[in-house]
Amino acid sequence: MSAEQVSSLCEQLVKAVTVIMDPASTQRYRLEALKFCEEFKEKCPICVPCGLKLAEKTQTAIVRHFGLQILEHVVKFRWNNMPRLEKVYLKNNVMGLISSGTQSILEEESHIKDVLSRIVVEMIKREWPQHWPDMLKELDTLSKQGETQTELVMFILLRLAEDVVTFQTLPTQRRRDIQQTLTQNMEKIFSFLLTALQQNVNKYRRMVGAPQEQEALTTLQKTDVGQEPKAQANCRVGMAALNTLAGYIDWVALSHITADNCKLLEMLCLLLNEPELQIGAAECLLIAVSRKGKLEDRKPLMVLFGDVAMHYILSAAQTADGGGLVEKHYVFLKRLCQVLCALGSQLCALVGSDSDVEMPPNFGKYLDSFLAFTTHPSQFLRSSTQITWGALFRHEVLSRDPLLLAMIPKYLRASMTNLVKVGFPSKSDSPSCEYSRFDFDSDEDFNAFFNSFRAQQGEVMRMACRLDPRTGFQMAGEWLKYQLTAPVDTGPMNSKTGEGLCSVFSPSFVQWDAMTFFSESVISQMFRTLDKDEIPVNDGIDLLQLVLNFETKDPLILSCVLTNVSALFPFVTYRPEYLPQVLAKLFASVTFEVIEESKFVMSVQAPRTRAVKNVRRHACSSIIKMCRDYPQLVLPNFEMLYNHVKQLLSNELLLTQMEKCALMEALVLISNQFKDYERQKAFLEELLAPVAGLWLSPEMQRVLSDPEAFISYVGADNKIADPVLEDPSGLNRSRISFCVYTILGVVKRARWPAATEEAKAGGFLLGYMPSGTPIYRNPCTEQILKLLDNLLALIRTHNNLYTPEMVARLGETFAKALDMLEVEKNAILGLPQPLLELYDSPVYKTVLERMQGFFCTLYDNCFHILGNAGPSMQQDFYTVEGLATQLLSSAFINLNNIPDYRLRPMLRVFVKPLVLSCPSEYYETLVCPMLGPLFTYLHVRLSQKWQVINQRSMLCEDDTADDNPESQEMLEEQLVRLLTREVMDLITVCCVSKKGVEHNTTAAVDGDDDEAMATEVTPPASAELTELGKCLMKQEDVCTALLITAYTSLCWKDTLSCQRTTTQLCWPLLKQVLPGNLLPDAVSWFFTSVLKGLQIHGQHDGCMAALVHLAFQIYEALRPRYAELKAVMEQVPDIQRDSLEQFDSKLLNPTLQKVADKRRKDHFKRLIAGCIGKSLGEQFRKEVHIRNLPSLFKKLELRPLICPHCLPNDCSALRLTSEKRPAPTSLQPPFSCRYQ
Repeated sequence: MSAEQVSSLCEQLVKAVTVIMDPASTQRYRLEALKFCEEFKEKCPICVPCGLKLAEKTQTAIVRHFGLQILEHVVKFRWNNMPRLEKVYLKNNVMGLISSGTQSILEEESHIKDVLSRIVVEMIKREWPQHWPDMLKELDTLSKQGETQTELVMFILLRLAEDVVTFQTLPTQRRRDIQQTLTQNMEKIFSFLLTALQQNVNKYRRMVGAPQEQEALTTLQKTDVGQEPKAQANCRVGMAALNTLAGYIDWVALSHITADNCKLLEMLCLLLNEPELQIGAAECLLIAVSRKGKLEDRKPLMVLFGDVAMHYILSAAQTADGGGLVEKHYVFLKRLCQVLCALGSQLCALVGSDSDVEMPPNFGKYLDSFLAFTTHPSQFLRSSTQITWGALFRHEVLSRDPLLLAMIPKYLRASMTNLVKVGFPSKSDSPSCEYSRFDFDSDEDFNAFFNSFRAQQGEVMRMACRLDPRTGFQMAGEWLKYQLTAPVDTGPMNSKTGEGLCSVFSPSFVQWDAMTFFSESVISQMFRTLDKDEIPVNDGIDLLQLVLNFETKDPLILSCVLTNVSALFPFVTYRPEYLPQVLAKLFASVTFEVIEESKFVMSVQAPRTRAVKNVRRHACSSIIKMCRDYPQLVLPNFEMLYNHVKQLLSNELLLTQMEKCALMEALVLISNQFKDYERQKAFLEELLAPVAGLWLSPEMQRVLSDPEAFISYVGADNKIADPVLEDPSGLNRSRISFCVYTILGVVKRARWPAATEEAKAGGFLLGYMPSGTPIYRNPCTEQILKLLDNLLALIRTHNNLYTPEMVARLGETFAKALDMLEVEKNAILGLPQPLLELYDSPVYKTVLERMQGFFCTLYDNCFHILGNAGPSMQQDFYTVEGLATQLLSSAFINLNNIPDYRLRPMLRVFVKPLVLSCPSEYYETLVCPMLGPLFTYLHVRLSQKWQVINQRSMLCEDDTADDNPESQEMLEEQLVRLLTREVMDLITVCCVSKKGVEHNTTAAVDGDDDEAMATEVTPPASAELTELGKCLMKQEDVCTALLITAYTSLCWKDTLSCQRTTTQLCWPLLKQVLPGNLLPDAVSWFFTSVLKGLQIHGQHDGCMAALVHLAFQIYEALRPRYAELKAVMEQVPDIQRDSLEQFDSKLLNPTLQKVADKRRKDHFKRLIAGCIGKSLGEQFRKEVHIRNLPSLFKKLELRPLICPHCLPNDCSALRLTSEKRPAPTSLQPPFSCRYQ
């Protein structure tokens, strides 16, 4: 085309770009302009001249950027079909743009520089080194023209390293060719980068003045006005050089980083004191010091512990921290802190290893500087140092160093400050707050971070106290004494609990909270570290007495006091006479109220705040813990303890049902120490007598058996006028709760002696199984089994409450009584609870919430009892007559109406423990009759739920879409996901045994979705069916339900569940039925299900790899018997038929030598690539095709360099040699006419 046509087309393009970028354009015009531009890029044959014309300096920046985009598009998508001369023409013109087609370094827009460097890199990826051998020389020549060109060359080198090494965005052979050539030329590249950096920094410093000569380096006040632009240009090149170095330091050979006596590291340390370049220098230094590799290669990095390097690092830190909080300086401080952490890691790796690295002379200076970061006001900087402190304290050699041992008291002193929870971004009560506003978006974010930081500190403090336990204990004692005598400061925010009481933000409470955590950490470690006779018993007992004598009416402080009592309790093992005082303190706290009189006048309606509830619960759990961990110590005081509990239980309103049960659990734990079956049985009978009397009474039997009577009894059919204060049936609910809590406590805690001889002597041993396993009897069995029928009746009634008729009978106030609690919803949706509400809100604000809490807790506890009954009563429970039928007619009745949030805990706390603890003798009579119908039902239920979700997502119109994360649909969908995981986990637990792998009962279910990105894909070789699994698979209906559930779940939109099922369950189940005669349709369905799963989950690497492996296993195992699988494969989109035939022929012909497993799998993966799903961002992306160039080197051939017949007689000793020669190629380098 002529120049006029190019100009005419360019005018149209300029107009189009102007319309696109003009905010005043209408949507219609903008779309038309966009369409014109895109069609031009795709179809126009004169893109190159048009792009070059638009990229001229005379155009506006927006138009120039568009012109360069056109050129980039040509290189990416048309390069393979361009004539050689056109490629040369484009390449020369692009290099010409770098040479003279851009504005000066300070004037040119960064996006123009970026796209220009991208174009060059795209050409390099397609032609270098084979067809463009002089590329590096050309870039070197360009860089000599000035700062503008040097910066662009830096951008090109950085982008090239990122594409080839970091992101690996090109085919394997091209990547290998380019990386290999880069590596061969790395010495030149590094020399170029260091020279450019050094020259430009020197020029910049000469014009600006050395940092030591200037008080403020952020401006160029002392520079001549005429030299300012020149200095800034040099500075800009220096920044570019540092950024480019950062892209290479991570992967080049360490020898380049440490060459010339660590010249690079020396330069980087010098630049730490150059304000404009210090962040880039710190980034490079961090990457260098963080390098892994052979220890021998890393030894030169120890030069950074030398006097000069350490001086520059520390002086830079002091300067950056001296001018107050400036964001730029704060970012630099974070990088320096990371550098020191990485240095510590290198030191830990090198000292004490085979590399003979001695302790650096400046180790003390390093520790002092590191401690300075640990005591910095920024909570983020403090937390950044913890892992390195832990590594130092744990190190075999360094932990014995006197300098580090001397640092322990200083570290512990710093921790005492760091444990105080201050620094909330919304507040201004600490220097940390200002820094937190840079690091955290909200108080909730800070709170989550601080809890993690505190746990980390606890670990490191324990490691420090392992080296010096007495110092830690002494500090804890001093701090505890100070807090006991310090006046209470509630601060500006009073608690809602009462006037003059602390809130979670009160200065006194945050100090108490920190001190408590500190003392708990160091005291527990001291008991683990010191020998028994070295324990400072007198000091410990003195502290315990001070704590026991301390009185407070503040619930938050009292909770801390109780923790300190527990922490100091091990000292009582040396002085048992103090036990009654400890018990008295704990029992007083069990009945704690803010207002004393309310103990006597309180009605059950008055809601306590969470802080008060926590104190009472804390006291109960402390008593349980004491009885569990020190039963022999408490046993002599059993009668006193029992009488005290009986006295508390006599007042029905004094304790909540959970508190009563906790105290009874403590008694049961001590009774286990009787080691006398008859005595313990008599005690448990006495303990359970009030419960049995209430539970087995005719009225209670009627209430528990009839849903209508039950609703009326608990008051759920009432209409309440005052929903906060009025609750006439509260006492009835508390009686049911008391019975259920008590039954659960006894079932959980009553046990026989662990030692067989003691069990035999005490009358607990009944005999032995044929396998030799002892058979024990539990002293609680007789009493609990009496109560079992009514418990099952209650479960049946509770399940029937969800029928539409019963829901309709709920009173107006309680219409939502069976709904989820808000706290449950928030947990499922991942919504944080406001910080203050955790302690200051009443536990249940209204009678409706109390009713919801009652139903929720009752349901869970009933199933906890059944889940614990098997391990507790063993054969006495499993042999209950008709147990399977009774469970089916109670726990599994009316499941259709049971919501997902109630079904989940039933599976987790009842079915799974029952199955795991059941001996194989009872599989046929109990487990199989129960699990068969359950698995069949669960498959139907989940299939229906997922069908609804899939239809909803397909039919989601604008008017029905709801972006609110708290919406009901969102909640329901998340519940279906969690239920799916629960069900698949249950099936896996029942059917598959994995050696060395424990089944996680909670975390495995509610785990993060990110886990699905894991790449551990091959199922363990030891994954086999359990005895129960084999038993279930023998029953045709159960076998069908299990297989269909497992393989259908691969298509449900829950990646985590899909990956677990694929790796753990699918193949072992299918392998069990392979010896039989499977229907061809069934085999095709299994295989198709896996391919559908790939379609849905293929975008996730871990899931995709697992599904490909499973599909490969199925095809390889079943294709020889079922030709139908080939028909399924032929339906895979874009499958290559000849490649499929080749794969099949090798698979079906046993005489052929088998290809390696990995190559067969890779071949199979290529065959099914058409059905592997992609993320939305990948689905419509235009493919970039980069062709491989001729190989850089031919394979080695042994051939004579000289013809042996032509050798002279005296050269007979010469041997034939081989030579590595470049492969001859007929392709001429298209870039041989290099730009001059």
